[in-house]
Amino acid sequence: MVEAKTQITEIDPLDFMATIEPEQKRRESEVLDALFRRVTGEEPKMWGPSIIGYGTYRTTYASGRDVHWMRAGFSPRKAKHSLYLMGGYCDAETGEKHANRLARLGKHTRGKSCLYVNKLADIDLGVLEELIREDWREMSRRYPD
Repeated sequence: MVEAKTQITEIDPLDFMATIEPEQKRRESEVLDALFRRVTGEEPKMWGPSIIGYGTYRTTYASGRDVHWMRAGFSPRKAKHSLYLMGGYCDAETGEKHANRLARLGKHTRGKSCLYVNKLADIDLGVLEELIREDWREMSRRYPD
């Protein structure tokens, strides 16, 4: 079996966040961390050198590939924050609920299971919390501990 390239590391997420530049991106990372902790109730783990993840799950794809990944998380990339919201990707109904909330979120772009935000001032953090909360519920339902 092929292991995923990005794995949990021993890096302390707080140590990682302390190194983020510029300062505004670091402060926004602290806001995101507090939000994810509050919604998920989980302590973060570093995935690879730059992804902060909350909770884990395992699944097996139709191809037979076993995957161990975070339930939710974010990465403070240089250009944009990448927010990993797996529930909307895994479930069509959750994806539809996301679409309704995304219309109210503010300035963002999307990938398949990622939400990209330039800066937190561009979005409604209350709507982001709704997105994370719904996503977390779906992941917990789909992949119970």
